Amino acid sequence: MLKLKRTRWILIGLGILILIGGLVLLTEPSRKEHLSTNNTSQPGGQTEHETSGDNATDVSDTTTEGAQAFAMVSRARQQLIGVTTAVLEPRPLETTVRAVGRVEYNEERIAHVNLRISGWVEDLFIDYTGQLVRKGQPLFTLYSPDLVATQDEYLLALKARNKVKDSPVPEVHKQAEELVEASRDRLHLWTLTDQQIQEIARRGKANTYLTIYSPVTGYVIDKKVFKGMYVQPEARLYSIADLSLVWMNAEVYEFEMPFVKVGQMTGITFTGYPGEQFHGRVSYIYPYLNEEARTIKVRVEIPNPGLRLKPEMYGTVHIKVNRGTRLAVPEAAVLDSGTRQLVFLVRGEGLFEPRTVILGPKIGGYYEVQEGLDTGDKVVTSGNFLIDSESKLMAATNMMGSLGMGGIQMEQAKMGQMDMGGMPMGGAQPEKSKEMAKAPGEKKAGGLTFALSTEPASPRVGENLIRITVKDDAGKPIAHSKVQLTYTMPMPGMMPATVPMKAGKDGAYEATVNLGMGGPWDLTVTVQPAGQSEVKETFSVTVGGGGMSGMQGM
Repeated sequence: MLKLKRTRWILIGLGILILIGGLVLLTEPSRKEHLSTNNTSQPGGQTEHETSGDNATDVSDTTTEGAQAFAMVSRARQQLIGVTTAVLEPRPLETTVRAVGRVEYNEERIAHVNLRISGWVEDLFIDYTGQLVRKGQPLFTLYSPDLVATQDEYLLALKARNKVKDSPVPEVHKQAEELVEASRDRLHLWTLTDQQIQEIARRGKANTYLTIYSPVTGYVIDKKVFKGMYVQPEARLYSIADLSLVWMNAEVYEFEMPFVKVGQMTGITFTGYPGEQFHGRVSYIYPYLNEEARTIKVRVEIPNPGLRLKPEMYGTVHIKVNRGTRLAVPEAAVLDSGTRQLVFLVRGEGLFEPRTVILGPKIGGYYEVQEGLDTGDKVVTSGNFLIDSESKLMAATNMMGSLGMGGIQMEQAKMGQMDMGGMPMGGAQPEKSKEMAKAPGEKKAGGLTFALSTEPASPRVGENLIRITVKDDAGKPIAHSKVQLTYTMPMPGMMPATVPMKAGKDGAYEATVNLGMGGPWDLTVTVQPAGQSEVKETFSVTVGGGGMSGMQGM
């Protein structure tokens, strides 16, 4: 008979669980739509707007991506899944941006040789590409009938000025001088130098061939002129490059661009010079993106003494980035969904809090922390995917309570002589429980008097402020003591959670805890006055409101 009753209760329990799962799946789309258009409801009737603020800490992290709640994972399970943690602290953030680049000509040091007159090339002095030329060195000679005629005009203007130098009429002198100046300006426009013009005046005869000189010192990188060739003004005859300062255009990935600034010093290495490092400076960042490679071109200027660096050589640019000392979180601690970044904070005794954070750029293996975390916070760095799953499961259980599932009497929990302490999973509470919620009262132990109170006065499912006042036999408040609060439900399978209590005024100590299920809870206060042994006392309260919120201690 007993076996039949147990079998019946097991079947009833399985039916209830299947019903709950079906309701969760049916209500999920409408719940997400509600979350995207309204403030998320928090335990105790508060909205997300009401609980937000600089110092507020949400009980759960709920977004349109899915709900997150506090997760409880026993120490044994933590060891099984390999949970590791790290304490956050400011650290020096340094990294190196590496980018492949190619040596190119310095466009600011390239000179092109063009003519302003047409003619025939007579003698060619620089006759191959790659040849070194010095500034002022002859390139070739040119015969131009127009240039010869202009020289003759200049000589005639000089003779005319000499003839009228003794004239008593000032206007004659002025006109003769203007004619000489006009002829000289025309020769200047045709690229003749003052020295060449003076030589024409000294000789008194036009030069049949004009010598063209190099405007800069450098190497011929392009040559389009040959002996006997007829050239015109639009033709580019030579391109001459100064290689004493070259450019390297490096391709930097777009996610690394926040680290690159104009003026940064760089190191450059080349496979042709193993073990040797050259130095340059970032001189320009191009304003467009290579959409195929997702890179941005960065120009680096490199001194090139000895001309060891040749255009078209490939090398690697190393840009050292120093962001200073800043609070940082390990990369392994961050769960990035693409729209939000989440970490899990360790709250002690197997309790983990999901926290949405705002992070800056990644430096090495760390992210800069902008919002959401403080120095001294302990975060999970390994096993956080499984903790994330536990958190979402707790949030789903919390949603069952909000849908009214907490009112279901879990009678199957009574099977096998399981002592549930008469705890109903929602609905009306016994009269005795109501009295406990109203007045937890005072207790004495170890020569100390403990007085417990809660906010709200009747504990609810979700966050509650627990306040304990400790006094000695003479009624004097006990201050400067180490006080901890351990809370759990008196039922098999529930694990206790322990949190420190902060000292307040007049011997009062406070802690905010998340009571995740309606029913009776045991609150054990541990006090250790300075230089004395610790004293413990346990209070029992009943949480009303039904349902569950994250099921801490499960």
